[in-house]
Amino acid sequence: MLGKAQVKRLKIFAFVFSLGLMTSFGNGNRVLANGGLSLEGAVAIALEANPLIRATAAGQQAAAAGLEEARSNRLPALSFNEKFITSNNPVYVFGSRLEQGKFGMEHFDLNYLNNPGSFSNFRSSVNLSIPLFNRFQISSGIRQAELGEQVAEEDSNWVRQQLRMQVVSAYYGVLVARSRRDVARDAVATAEADLVKIEVMFEEGMVVASDVLAMKVQVADFRQQLVQAEGDEKTAVAALNTVLARPVNTPVELSGELVDREFEVASQDALITAALGNRPDYRKLQLDVQRTQEGIRTAKGSRWPDLNLFANYGYSSHDFASGSGDFAVGAALNFDILDFGRTPRIQQAVAASNGAEAQQEYKANEVGFEVVQAYQRFLSSKERLRVAASAVDQAAETLRIVQDRHGVGLTTVTEVLRAQTALLKSQMMLLGARYDYYLGYANTLMVTGSLNDVSPFTK
Repeated sequence: MLGKAQVKRLKIFAFVFSLGLMTSFGNGNRVLANGGLSLEGAVAIALEANPLIRATAAGQQAAAAGLEEARSNRLPALSFNEKFITSNNPVYVFGSRLEQGKFGMEHFDLNYLNNPGSFSNFRSSVNLSIPLFNRFQISSGIRQAELGEQVAEEDSNWVRQQLRMQVVSAYYGVLVARSRRDVARDAVATAEADLVKIEVMFEEGMVVASDVLAMKVQVADFRQQLVQAEGDEKTAVAALNTVLARPVNTPVELSGELVDREFEVASQDALITAALGNRPDYRKLQLDVQRTQEGIRTAKGSRWPDLNLFANYGYSSHDFASGSGDFAVGAALNFDILDFGRTPRIQQAVAASNGAEAQQEYKANEVGFEVVQAYQRFLSSKERLRVAASAVDQAAETLRIVQDRHGVGLTTVTEVLRAQTALLKSQMMLLGARYDYYLGYANTLMVTGSLNDVSPFTK
């Protein structure tokens, strides 16, 4: 028989054990943080600070500048030219004197015409050209640049969605890692309390030494799992800081919760249709097909003439002090009668277009597969979450029963150890299933091109 003090001691240990059990079970259901960074705040930081955002912004700026450059080809071109020549070439001297307005009767002398001596000429000119028709090169170039700007926009949209996915993964990764750490910590506390109780029972001759040793092994095993969980937490924090473009060791306090939620998605066929309409990377290929079609138009445009207007004003002088000005206006028409490279250029453009269409078709199939894969993973995670939640309830009840039976000597410590291990495992599985459920839903949104915000996770 146990003394009153020993009975009181056992009651205290039982209370500590039950408290640890309830704490670990509660932590298995959700993770709470007192204040800190919200999921929306984390996304906002990532979309502002992550280097990928700056890279896509630079791409958009380059595309916008390319469009402005393409449009500028429609505008008149004005240039200034300054040229100085000194020469004794008879033709040059004759023409330069005429340009400067310094040609006289004495310059008709045959000896002078044949041997004029050196002569210097400064020629200043302003040239204006106005394109009228350029074989569709300007209009096609503008259209291709417009499509390029749209491609850059789709790039930016896709990167933003991928970053949101990374933030969701890392953010809830920290929450689940901390939850697992707490579960492991509570398991250690529970096992240590049981160890103390077993030692008391051993002193009273109620259990054998092997039971004490077995419980010590259990405590050591749970402590190892705690060490692993603490390391996983640090890794998860570093992953979140990396996405947020912060130093990996930056302390992280989160206000989000990893709680039971019910996410709804459309049918698989509806998701595939939505993906083909919304996915930025698929729309990029559609735009690429249009750009290659403009390339065909440009290549075929070489069959047409090139027509431009021009105007020129020039001033020629010997020393900048005096001289003569002249002007010229006109139109220039150029038509290639023989161009043996035209057909190969058209063939290249057609081949490029065919290749872009094939890439688009391949991407459509790939998008469909990704949607199916994400959809099935989401359904699987949803079912696993239901099973895991039920397993935690069953494991907790089993441990309670086994603990009661062991307290009155109706079962062995081995059953207690098994029940403790089963509860810890089921709690970890529940946390993993809930995390996979969150990520499965986020991934389903992303593969359909619909991860435009994170409000579904915070409602």
